[in-house]
Amino acid sequence: MKNKLFLPIVLLMLTFCFSCDDRDDNLEAVNIRIKNTSSVTYTTVQVGDAETVHTNIAPDAFSEYLEYETAYGYAYISIEADEQTYTLQPIDYVGETPLPLGFYTYELNIIEESNSLELTLVVD
Repeated sequence: MKNKLFLPIVLLMLTFCFSCDDRDDNLEAVNIRIKNTSSVTYTTVQVGDAETVHTNIAPDAFSEYLEYETAYGYAYISIEADEQTYTLQPIDYVGETPLPLGFYTYELNIIEESNSLELTLVVD
């Protein structure tokens, strides 16, 4: 009886293993989401010069992933929150290597004392 069940179970396991798809397979872009690490809701977040924006991100929440052709470990960021605009403006990207295709989170925090932004890159 054990031998009769062995082959179907092995075939089922092999089918399952080879049918699984890793989300990193077949990527064509860098995927970035935003995590709001401040205490205010971000109305809009623009990353770089991309036309798409992340919207309505509550404190300690994540946005959906958006695709970018090119992204770096730090970037131009513009956040609208509480009727104010906060901007992180890198000077240049000289010597900086673009992020490889994959999934990343930009953790963004508004520092109200200096009216500035803090960005932390997390590899997902």
